[in-house]
Amino acid sequence: MLKTYIHNVKIPVYVMPGMAASPEIFGSLSLPERFELYPLRWKIPENGENLVNYAKRMLADVHHDNPVLIGVSFGGIIVQEMAKIISVRKLIIISSVKTKFELPRRMRLSRNLGLYNIAPVNLVKSIKKWSKYAFTDKLEHRIALYEKYLSVDDPHYLKWAIKQMLCWDQKEALAGIVHIHGDADPVFPHKYINDCVTISGGTHIMIIIKCKWFNENLPEIIEN
Repeated sequence: MLKTYIHNVKIPVYVMPGMAASPEIFGSLSLPERFELYPLRWKIPENGENLVNYAKRMLADVHHDNPVLIGVSFGGIIVQEMAKIISVRKLIIISSVKTKFELPRRMRLSRNLGLYNIAPVNLVKSIKKWSKYAFTDKLEHRIALYEKYLSVDDPHYLKWAIKQMLCWDQKEALAGIVHIHGDADPVFPHKYINDCVTISGGTHIMIIIKCKWFNENLPEIIEN
């Protein structure tokens, strides 16, 4: 008698953090057992590397066919470039942009003036030094959070990432993309964003502070 075996295959969900951030920003993300979460980590870019080649190198860490890709902020741009190379089950960006036209005016001006070449890339590297000046518990806690979540302090990476974000030239949104955005995002203001799922009171770090919303809604968003 021929037996039929049913395998419970989990849906692979790859998550890409924001610029300079560690995958720990997804630490409070808790999806049902039918999903398997795979955090991606930033790689140091090669000299003169463009986004296409970088996306190809990131795909070396993706070990499933037709995965779900989720990217936050600049990580959202990276997963869009990855989705141009492979087939995906679902492409989701959070606190990010779908085209260069959704960048705020100050960023477009910085691009036109080439100001990314003088960006303060040592800011992240200096955070650890600030801790000795933390005179209040609240400030000390905030610095501790920055130390925890902003883990990439390589100046070459930071210069590269800022330039790639400001000079991203995508003119049309990818088909089927799901964009989740907060209406209180100061980095990518909501007024510049089109066709998104809006989270009331959501800031640029809502993946951390609005984790309950994501835990409740991401499963349905992924599967629909």
